[in-house]
Amino acid sequence: MSLIEKFQNDMKAAMKAGDTLKVSVIRLLKSEIKNTEIANGRPLTDEEVLNVVAKESKRRRDAIEQFARAGRTDLVDKEKAELEILANYLPKQLDEGDIESIAQEVILELHASSMADKGKVMAALMPKVRGRADGKAVNAIVERLLQSSSAKHG
Repeated sequence: MSLIEKFQNDMKAAMKAGDTLKVSVIRLLKSEIKNTEIANGRPLTDEEVLNVVAKESKRRRDAIEQFARAGRTDLVDKEKAELEILANYLPKQLDEGDIESIAQEVILELHASSMADKGKVMAALMPKVRGRADGKAVNAIVERLLQSSSAKHG
């Protein structure tokens, strides 16, 4: 079953169950997918659909951060609930240890030794963790590893 079919089935089930939040999140997701298909001029692959889901998840995480800073706990709770629904469609998320070990492999492969190599490392690393890790978390881990690496070499 494709992801689009899964969204359709889940939306029907959510409508029957009266889960208005889930219905609205899936509707929004389907709308974003449709817009991306129109922009690309073709149907999306499951991997591209996952990228849309990941992008929507990132929007929720960013919004949670903004609303938390503004003290809007009502909106934080709503965004967290939406993020939970979106998380059901993403592959299992990597934990910090997993990200760190993949990042260390990439750093070794590229012989990266300082912050100047960060761009190369991120470019090689992101495709390996896309959809399974938050970019900000990956960035922070790469920076930490490169800083400790340059401290050892410097």
